[in-house]
Amino acid sequence: MYPDRVVSGMRPTGAMHLGHYHGALKNWIKMQSELPCLFFVADWHALTTHYDDPSVIERSTWEMLVDWLAAGVDPSQATLFIQSRVPEHAELHLLLSMATPLGWLERVPTYKDQIENLSSKDLATYGFLGYPLLQAADVLIYRASQVPVGDDQVPHIEMMREIARRFNHLYGKEKGFEEKAQEAVKKLGSKRAKLYNELRTEYQQDGKDEALEQAKAMLDDAQSLSMGDRERLFGYLEGSRKLILVEPQARLTVASRLPGLDGRKMSKSYGNAIALREDKSSVEKKIRTMPTDPARVRRTDAGDPARCPVWQFHQVYSNNETQEWVVKGCKSAGIGCIECKQPVIDAIVKEQEPMHERAQQYLDDPSLVRAIVADGNDAARKLALETMRDVREAMGLAYT
Repeated sequence: MYPDRVVSGMRPTGAMHLGHYHGALKNWIKMQSELPCLFFVADWHALTTHYDDPSVIERSTWEMLVDWLAAGVDPSQATLFIQSRVPEHAELHLLLSMATPLGWLERVPTYKDQIENLSSKDLATYGFLGYPLLQAADVLIYRASQVPVGDDQVPHIEMMREIARRFNHLYGKEKGFEEKAQEAVKKLGSKRAKLYNELRTEYQQDGKDEALEQAKAMLDDAQSLSMGDRERLFGYLEGSRKLILVEPQARLTVASRLPGLDGRKMSKSYGNAIALREDKSSVEKKIRTMPTDPARVRRTDAGDPARCPVWQFHQVYSNNETQEWVVKGCKSAGIGCIECKQPVIDAIVKEQEPMHERAQQYLDDPSLVRAIVADGNDAARKLALETMRDVREAMGLAYT
């Protein structure tokens, strides 16, 4: 069984904004102290929609990395790297494409959604159709156990699991696998071997998931097993063969829904975003000019927070006491819209102060970011090479 590991990435298509911070980066920062994490710049993925004008990618890559570090992603806890600097991602993507049914790619919900939403771009390319498979390779190559996603990305993780399962079924044909697995069972000792066989029977004959979990826990505790025997016993337990690629689990993340300044999704292309490292005076100006409840034409008019984009910011940034003050003051016209906005301004400025401080050292000396990424590329590639060695051997491409 491989160790728990988290993998996640972002496309470098522009500056990070507060929507990215509350939607993903805060979860990354939390997870990096819990499990080994690999966070990567998905520059190849950016080409799926920006292939005709890739000039933005390199600049955005370095800006995004500084944003991650400014937000609190810690290179001493997490591995930061650039996807294209680990070419094994592309090799695994190619090899997986040989056995992935076309229908699996065509049924990914976000495929049709993106084609409709980006109708101004020509996305009738293989790269765009195949991006969920490249996404799968990005995760499977690190044998990640968890991938932090929102609800909309769960179908992608399920497809990754299906791809891993299909690969293991097709290529996990270790010669003499059953005999080697039974020899490995004996190495557990008589008491554990008996329990393993009982739990295996319960799972395979009766479909008892709790038996599977109990047996996996027992194998995790069996320190005397070699990695090869451990893999065989996990495969034998589930009725499959040798475990080569790990089926990742979706880790549903708690994301604060921070809208844009106009109430729509925050996006640089909509012109409604606050950048992660926005200047203080710019933050103040943007919040002060935010639209509010259209019913409040005059200061004396009562309003309804539910109709006001500023209220959605209060739900992310303000405590219960301030929220109660907003609701009461707005509905009674006891406070004006400028007064209502001030706590949001103060909270955003306070949140961004340490980000500006952390970013400054990297802006003063860009070589620091280059060094962090170079180390991350090396660490990620070492893991990727281990997986690809096993993949090539399983597919008969080792030529030893």
